[in-house]
Amino acid sequence: MSHVAAAAGSTMEEITVAVTATAEPLRETRRRPRRQPRYHVVLWNDDDHTFQYVIAMLKQLFGHAPEAGLKLAREVDAKGRVVVLTTTKEHAELKRDQIHAFGPDRLIARSKGSMSASIEPEP
Repeated sequence: MSHVAAAAGSTMEEITVAVTATAEPLRETRRRPRRQPRYHVVLWNDDDHTFQYVIAMLKQLFGHAPEAGLKLAREVDAKGRVVVLTTTKEHAELKRDQIHAFGPDRLIARSKGSMSASIEPEP
């Protein structure tokens, strides 16, 4: 490489400076990947599912610890709805569908199906 530098009449230091100076604008033109919009998975309250059902479902589908499941079960009972996860749209749709497919609460005879859930964009 020293032969190339000598042939061009430039020192190695001058070549390094020139290469560095031209490489800088290339880094600036690279764009950061855009963050995907986030969506809430919302669980809706009803009278056909027990706290035990909600806690077990949240543990199995979302990996929530029993204490976290109890807190969310109390909130959905008190407020009528609770956000159980915030994630990408595709993942939120999957989790909503898993809630809908979880099945009835065997502890309540009138329970004929799963709890209701929806997704909504994070504000």
